[in-house]
Amino acid sequence: MTATQTPRAPRAPRAPRATRSAVAGAVALLLTAALSVPAAHADPPGMTEDSSPPVKIDANDPDLRMVQGAKLAPSKVLNIKSIVETDDGSERRQDTNDNVTFSLQAEVLFGKDSAELTPDALSRIGTIATEIKKQNATSLRVFGFTDNLGSASHGLVLSRKRANAVQQELAKDLGSSVSFQIRGYGEQYPIADNSTEEGRKKNRRVEVSFPRAGS
Repeated sequence: MTATQTPRAPRAPRAPRATRSAVAGAVALLLTAALSVPAAHADPPGMTEDSSPPVKIDANDPDLRMVQGAKLAPSKVLNIKSIVETDDGSERRQDTNDNVTFSLQAEVLFGKDSAELTPDALSRIGTIATEIKKQNATSLRVFGFTDNLGSASHGLVLSRKRANAVQQELAKDLGSSVSFQIRGYGEQYPIADNSTEEGRKKNRRVEVSFPRAGS
């Protein structure tokens, strides 16, 4: 007696070689795009905000009415940012719980690929010095940044020279009682998309930041 064989299901036809190559190429492009996505913006070192709660909350306080069995989530302070900038975006002021940051685009301070301050830049830096005095700040951060055009090493050098130029002008007005932290970060820590000229213009900047009064 011959055993009955179960017929096999027909195989699906293989995709033509050209189709397989196209699919492999598309997958490679997707992986490349995923790996090349720019990292999310992060603040430079020294710019972190304190979110620790200023007052300890007693979960057993009788005045704190909660549903039976409910528990308090860990307390923290929300960092509220207030940002004001000029219509053309050349100047920007950001206030947070702990810091005040002035950001000036390189075009309003320097010539192209230069670290020499223009006459117009002096009045803008003077305005920042006035606010520093108002806040009674004695510790300042002056950070320089560039876009991603040109070599990274050139951007680091240029951003540092520009930060130095702004610091030296501030020091003339503020005197020796103020200490400075000066950094040139080049193309690191972008605040806009470097794939467009509008974004690159925002990234070419010098930031002056200092603690808020009472923080």
